[in-house]
Amino acid sequence: MLELVKYVVEQFAENKEAIEYTEEEKENCIEITVRLEDSDMGKVIGKQGKIAKALRTLVKAATPEGSKKYVVEIKGKDE
Repeated sequence: MLELVKYVVEQFAENKEAIEYTEEEKENCIEITVRLEDSDMGKVIGKQGKIAKALRTLVKAATPEGSKKYVVEIKGKDE
């Protein structure tokens, strides 16, 4: 699933080398955190969060039935 998130995020981000991805497994979900430069935040999130919402929908649709739920967080480097 991390590969899908990387692919989509890198289509919109300009500074691809500075992106950090972390995948953390919790009790009932797997959390993928994407840390971006502030200049790329708007491009990856999109107007009114449309790109981020579409990314979360893709991840939800690609999650196999019966497996843990995936949560995608998009944060700036300072957060």
